Amino acid sequence: MSVIVILLLPLVAALLVCIPLGKQWVPGVTVVSCVADLILVARLAWRVVAGHAPGELLDAAWSKWIAVDGLSALILLLIALVGATAAVYSVGYMRHGNLAPKKLRLYHANYNLFIFSMLAIPVLAEPTLVWIVVELTTLCSALLVCFDNTREALEAAWKYVVLSLMGAGVALFGFMVLFAAMHAAGGGTYTWMGLVAAAPRMPALLVQTAFLLILIGLGTKVGLVPMHTWLPDAHSQAPSPVCALLSGIETTSILYVILRLFPVIQAVPGAHAETWALVLGLISVGTASFLLLQVKDYKRLFAFSTVEHMGIILAAIGLGASAADYGAMQQIVSNSVTKSFCFFAAGAALLATGTREIAAVRGLIRRSPFAGAALIAGGLAITGAPPLAVFLSEFAILKAGLAQGRYVATGLLAVFIVIAFFGVMAHVNRMVFGAPANSGSKQNHPGPETAEAFRLPFSCRLALILAAVPVLVLGVYVPKPLHDLLTLAAAAVTR
Repeated sequence: MSVIVILLLPLVAALLVCIPLGKQWVPGVTVVSCVADLILVARLAWRVVAGHAPGELLDAAWSKWIAVDGLSALILLLIALVGATAAVYSVGYMRHGNLAPKKLRLYHANYNLFIFSMLAIPVLAEPTLVWIVVELTTLCSALLVCFDNTREALEAAWKYVVLSLMGAGVALFGFMVLFAAMHAAGGGTYTWMGLVAAAPRMPALLVQTAFLLILIGLGTKVGLVPMHTWLPDAHSQAPSPVCALLSGIETTSILYVILRLFPVIQAVPGAHAETWALVLGLISVGTASFLLLQVKDYKRLFAFSTVEHMGIILAAIGLGASAADYGAMQQIVSNSVTKSFCFFAAGAALLATGTREIAAVRGLIRRSPFAGAALIAGGLAITGAPPLAVFLSEFAILKAGLAQGRYVATGLLAVFIVIAFFGVMAHVNRMVFGAPANSGSKQNHPGPETAEAFRLPFSCRLALILAAVPVLVLGVYVPKPLHDLLTLAAAAVTR
């Protein structure tokens, strides 16, 4: 029954924040709801690791609609973790903007609905219901992307909605083809588990067609190349805590749906799902790594990094080894916790400087030592510098690729990762330590040497510290419960 409570909490919070009871009420409700959800999800994940069958976690009436295994528990945990830290970050970030009470309530109502829509994705057992909540994430997040109501924000939200809905139509057709393939195999329960059971009897052509349609359709929301064009625009215009949700967990939760198809298609002879995943993953990583070299907006910088990391995860699955699958699960975790930290750092830089332009930010470490240190730490963390979380997961993937004898694919992946490292760090280093220009600056405010030191709001500093903990810890040590959960999640992709 805890699964139902997990889903109900953000819905109740979305209603409560609409009650005008003072300045602290609205953000307080969101923080309490997200922290409570995190506690419940952690307890649920612990029970999954302890070996409880999915049916034991639910009442019998819900067992046909909701299912929880290692993979879904892992994604739930990441959604709850990033949702909680982003809620804490939102308190000071939104207060800094001096929003009207009505607009603040609107932000937090949409925030909680967005959290609900993402939490529903990994627990629903029926693919058609999953498709519905995936599109609900588009609606809720689009309202957050255009929250600032500027021309650029509205344009980014419009592009996001149009491209996502186009992908949704393609994905829906794919799910219909998958249902037809199951019907041709003699029918069964149209759930993830039912599809796996019926897969050996399904017509190979229908299953391959369904997989490609869903991969392309949902790949639009994941940000896979060439369906990624909305992502840098949306992530440069949305409020920074929303960017942490978009890059840290929304893309991951949609990728989860694609991963659910691998056990199905692997049971069909000659389906070659791994080949498609490896090729599309390498294309995404390679394209993003070169785009990182020429980006001019530091929030777009981290957005293109999301495209790169989604490609790395897909390429790892495409390598087709159990060690690579485990590395992919590690990469999912490390990307989520690190990318949210990066966007918190980017938001701190934006508060301190008032601009998103890379060329206009120099000497950030002098203007705001906390923001400057966070930005350089985020750049190092997301590019895989040791001994941080992303380094450990990327090393595991590359090691597994070499062990499989996939030297060309692994070599390309390594080269692209190195290019991305230099691309990100070249920009971040100039922003944090570079000398400010004496003239010609596009900023309309004092430079870092002439302006007074900027102090971040307390909640922003607290969220950055909380978000930094898993980034640091998971680079040197993976706790046994998390290791067991990663193992279960990897097994769910290949069974």
